[in-house]
Amino acid sequence: MNTLFAFNLGPMEIIVILLLGVLLFGRRLPEVGRYLGKGIVEFKKGVRGLEDEMDTTAHAAAPLQASPEAIRPPQRVGTTAPKFEDRPAPVNAPPQV
Repeated sequence: MNTLFAFNLGPMEIIVILLLGVLLFGRRLPEVGRYLGKGIVEFKKGVRGLEDEMDTTAHAAAPLQASPEAIRPPQRVGTTAPKFEDRPAPVNAPPQV
């Protein structure tokens, strides 16, 4: 008893399914196959792109963690904080420059 995958399809059931496919799609069967092939190729390209992205992300993160000598000490910054008034200006008063 031969079965196809986990669907328990025998040879007679496969022939019936193929006949139904030919009856339903008829002359458009090559076109359907072509679209199916293009879809599979696009899916594989997408998976390959995701794998490449994951590889480049892993390689880019590894050198940052592997080289502790590259860490520099903190540097002093010569800027000052902005000065704010303790009380807000009155609403009717002109702005101070």
